[in-house]
Amino acid sequence: MRVLKVNTKPSYEILIKENLLEEIPEDVKKNFDFGKIAIITDNKVKSIFGEKLLEGFKKIGIKSKIFSFPEGEQSKNIETVISLARKMIQNNFDRKDLIIALGGGVVGDIAGFLASIYLRGIPFIQVPTTLLAQVDSSVGGKTGIDLPEGKNLIGTFYQPLRVYIDPLVLKTLPKNELINGMAEVIKYGCILDKNLFYFVLEKAEKILKCSTPEIIEVIYTSCNLKANVVSMDEKETGYRRILNFGHTIGHAIESVLEYKIPHGFAVSVGMVVEAKISEKLKLCHKNLTEEIIKVLKKFELPYKLSHLSPKLEPSMILPALSKDKKVWKGTLTIILLKNIGQAIFYENPPYEVIKEAL
Repeated sequence: MRVLKVNTKPSYEILIKENLLEEIPEDVKKNFDFGKIAIITDNKVKSIFGEKLLEGFKKIGIKSKIFSFPEGEQSKNIETVISLARKMIQNNFDRKDLIIALGGGVVGDIAGFLASIYLRGIPFIQVPTTLLAQVDSSVGGKTGIDLPEGKNLIGTFYQPLRVYIDPLVLKTLPKNELINGMAEVIKYGCILDKNLFYFVLEKAEKILKCSTPEIIEVIYTSCNLKANVVSMDEKETGYRRILNFGHTIGHAIESVLEYKIPHGFAVSVGMVVEAKISEKLKLCHKNLTEEIIKVLKKFELPYKLSHLSPKLEPSMILPALSKDKKVWKGTLTIILLKNIGQAIFYENPPYEVIKEAL
């Protein structure tokens, strides 16, 4: 087992191990003091992993119930949170009980947000089942839901008690989901770790086949990078914003396309646009964007607006930027690159440059 510690307040551990899913009930019982368990998941994950995990808790005498909602970003709204909260109240869940978020990024965001506000806060545990959730969204305590005006505009910082990562669950995913998660891995390489960037470039074929040594290395390194950033800046008051590389443009694209494309696909194109902005502002060498496109191609990730939708135009993206969470006091701060593994904060890049890059 590989173990990482996230030094937030309170701190917690990330456990990474094959077949860990089967060990969760005993480990939770041994390490945490709680009453009942509410497993929050989506309809798809419920049938693949949820019922099995529920039975695991019941076998060792822990009262548990599973609550699910329709899969997809379209469920990431306040109506879903209210519906889940009401069901938990109706089933007598109290402040000494525990939520387990079982699923991908949408499940983690919804369940984490629900845990942070239910009866003014009850503990929760993350069990991510997609690569994107394992390498990114399950770590760091960000929770959130969407509004029609934009992504993750309502949310909290609320750390889990523990994160359980079982790489074997990735073998149940369609290839598209694996590819989706690799966008966040490539992001870490771009901003913090050139060795990771070139590792995934070299090992792309094995990673796509979920080869155990390579996929564990990808998960561990990504989680370690994020844990270090989050430990330095838990509530995104400064340095943690470095993790937003590709997301300023990516979130704007998602908003315009009404969240009908995978998050990683939007981030993938966002990284290319933001690398191109870096080039146009002469912050980096002129072939940087091509280096990033090379690794994106290895994972069949999109790198042009037209790859996401033939109707997508730069003029549609620009207005959405003003609604981004990264606009502070009217100033848009975007993460740009000096080189692979070296990111910088840049305030208010000229909109003409953004438009050219798009």
